[in-house]
Amino acid sequence: MKKLFSILAIAAMVCAGSFSAQANSYNANNVHEVITSVSSNIIQDADAGAADDADAGFHQELKKRFIEGGPGFMGIVLLCLILGLAIAIERIIYLNLSTTNTQKLAESVEDALNSGGVEAAKEVCRNTKGPVASIYYQGLDRADESIDAAEKAVVAYGGVQMGQLEKNVSWISLFIALAPMLGFMGTVIGMIQAFDKIEAAGDMQPSLVAGGIKVALLTTVFGLIVAIILQIFYNYIIAKIDSIVNNMEDASITLIDMLVDYKNKK
Repeated sequence: MKKLFSILAIAAMVCAGSFSAQANSYNANNVHEVITSVSSNIIQDADAGAADDADAGFHQELKKRFIEGGPGFMGIVLLCLILGLAIAIERIIYLNLSTTNTQKLAESVEDALNSGGVEAAKEVCRNTKGPVASIYYQGLDRADESIDAAEKAVVAYGGVQMGQLEKNVSWISLFIALAPMLGFMGTVIGMIQAFDKIEAAGDMQPSLVAGGIKVALLTTVFGLIVAIILQIFYNYIIAKIDSIVNNMEDASITLIDMLVDYKNKK
C-alpha cells in the first residue's frame, strides 16, 4: 500500500509538471529532487521487504519441513540439540574461567615463596582461580612434609581437577551419536510406511510412496545437522581441555622444581 501511494505521488508530480507551462527552472529542479527521493525510498522499501520475505520464507520453510518430518522423531532430535548445546555452552564457560596465565602464576608463587615462605605462596594461590592454582596450593600444603609428599598431592589433585574439566562431556558425545541414529530410525520407519501403502494399494504409484520417503529423508537430514553442530562444539571443548591439562602438567613440574630450590636454600 505504501508503494502504491508513492507511485501515485510520482505520477501526480509528473502530470502537474507537464500541464504547468509556467513552471520556472527552480521548480523543475525541485520536482526532480522530490521524484528522485521518492524513487530511492521505493527501492529501499522494496529491498527491505524482499529481505523480510526471505527471512520469513526461510523460517516458514524450516518449520514446514520440521513438521513434515514427524513430531515424534523430530522432537527427540531437537531435544538432543538443545541438551547438547546447553552442556556445551556450560563447559565452554567453565573452561574459559579455568584458563589462567600459568607462567605469571608460577612467577608470583616463586617470588612469594622466596620472600615470605610457604604461607605467602599459598596466599597467592588462594587469590587465584583455576585448576593450576588449586594444584599449586595442594603441593605447597604438603611442602613441609617432604618433596615426595608434595609431588603425590599434586598428582592426586591433578586427577581430580581433570575429572572436573571433563565433567558432562560424555553426554555431548552421546547426543552426537544419538541424533543421526534417531534420524536413521525415522528413515527406516518412513520406508516401512511407504511399503505399507504400496501393499495396501496393490499398485506402485509415486504419490503413495512420496510421503514416506520425504519423512525418511527429513529425519536423516535433521539428525545429521544436529550431529555436525554438536561435533564442532565437542572438538573445541576437547581441545580446550587438552590445553589446560598440558598447562597443569607443566605447572606441576615447575612447582616441584621450586620446592626443591626452596628446600636447598633453607
